[in-house]
Amino acid sequence: MFSLFEHRPDVNEGVKRWQQTPGAVLLDVRTPEEYAQGHIPGGVNLPLDRLEEITLDKQAPLFVYCRSGRRSGEAALWLQSHGYEAVNVGGVLEYQGPLEKGDPSGA
Repeated sequence: MFSLFEHRPDVNEGVKRWQQTPGAVLLDVRTPEEYAQGHIPGGVNLPLDRLEEITLDKQAPLFVYCRSGRRSGEAALWLQSHGYEAVNVGGVLEYQGPLEKGDPSGA
């Protein structure tokens, strides 16, 4: 059963952890169009519906985000079930830093 007091990921804390983790990847699982409209600097775009195309090293810790945290939660679970060290860091809507605009670079 879902709890009203369930801990929600903090994307700002997640980005800090990503920056402090050697070899880690910040993975944006939104659509290429969403990514191009504004993404966290350093984030790599791999849409949720294309996760099976991932080519990243399984040794690289993955910090996964999306718009609100729902898709990144699904993605983190899928990645974990396929041998990746992945954590859902939440949604870009809560991100307090600057966003970059531009074309996605796939993972």
